[in-house]
Amino acid sequence: MAERKCIGVILGSIREGRINDRVAFWVIRQLEGHGFATRTIDPADPDLLPVQTGNAAAIDRLRERMANLDGFVIVTPEYNHAEPGHLKTLIDFVTAEWWARPVGLIGYGGISGGLRAVEALRIILAELHTVTLRDTVSFASPWRKFDALGHMTDPNDAAAAEAAMAVFAHRLDWWVEALAHARHARPYHPGTE
Repeated sequence: MAERKCIGVILGSIREGRINDRVAFWVIRQLEGHGFATRTIDPADPDLLPVQTGNAAAIDRLRERMANLDGFVIVTPEYNHAEPGHLKTLIDFVTAEWWARPVGLIGYGGISGGLRAVEALRIILAELHTVTLRDTVSFASPWRKFDALGHMTDPNDAAAAEAAMAVFAHRLDWWVEALAHARHARPYHPGTE
């Protein structure tokens, strides 16, 4: 049996009482249902929270959690038409861990469903030499859609989200495999060619 591809699921919020957990629980179950293994990277984790102040030990722990992952999925809210500042800080403190990896983006928020945060992240992630998936999954008003354990409460919403996630997972799988082959054939080092 082939080894499952491992995806780092990065949470975007550190707020107390965050909806991020509910959406992330759903995303993790969906990814695992599509054959991926997952590793959660939570900026609110006490071991990673000091990344926000540039703590070297916390940054090393972040690098360790990101090491050897096949790709990433960021689950982010939208704050004031962009990604949360602490998510940007977490992203900025590592570089090589991102190179030539696919990144899928899941957004949530008010009426926009977090899409402005998703689009803002594309620019940042391009600078880090990632490949962002064209397809996204977004949730408007997720506080009305998910229970505390990350289960969607309306069957029609669940069916639509699961259909979108199936496309998302298929694209993620394709990019994980393509980029893994490329990195194996020729290691990626920006600025050295």
